[in-house]
Amino acid sequence: MYLYQATFIMAILDDNNTFKRTSNTYRLVIMNDDTYDEVIAFRLSRTSVYIGFSVSFILLVGLTIALIAFTPLKYYIPGYGTKESQTALQLLKIRTDSLEQTLHYKEQYLEGLKKVLTEGNVQTLDTLPLKLPESLPSKD
Repeated sequence: MYLYQATFIMAILDDNNTFKRTSNTYRLVIMNDDTYDEVIAFRLSRTSVYIGFSVSFILLVGLTIALIAFTPLKYYIPGYGTKESQTALQLLKIRTDSLEQTLHYKEQYLEGLKKVLTEGNVQTLDTLPLKLPESLPSKD
């Protein structure tokens, strides 16, 4: 029982220690290598570094989206285009479909013509009228 309470207290102390570490300030110094003079010095904490990276990431994403949305780069995105190009594409699809259909009909015609020329005999169609039995008059 005592061991359980001790680990619980340690967990609380570790949480407080973690929060204290985020507010500790650190010093970042950039020095000239030849003269050892300070060029620039920063006072940073973990939270300020985290906030700085977060803001930089958000700005980078925002600028990228703005660059694509408000410049002609958007036309390089697949599926996006001007109204004129979309209508031209639709007309080309219709023409291609009609040409494929015409080509299919011509191929069928040529196959039938080859059959007639190679076989020599044409199948005769049965065109005799059917003799149907006379229907009885209705009793209406």
